[in-house]
Amino acid sequence: MVTIIRKKTPKSRLRAAVRRAKAVPQKGFDAKKHLGKWKLDEDALATQQRLRDEWG
Repeated sequence: MVTIIRKKTPKSRLRAAVRRAKAVPQKGFDAKKHLGKWKLDEDALATQQRLRDEWG
């Protein structure tokens, strides 16, 4: 969404534009879901190599 703001835009229109911008739901990756520590059963390098082998 693009909002053009000019020097002479009244404060009421600015506030309305801000409310509209905040009301738009954001799509994308929810990083908070993956916060925390990952308990590893093996060496971190071995885990990384194993995960990369699955991709290709």
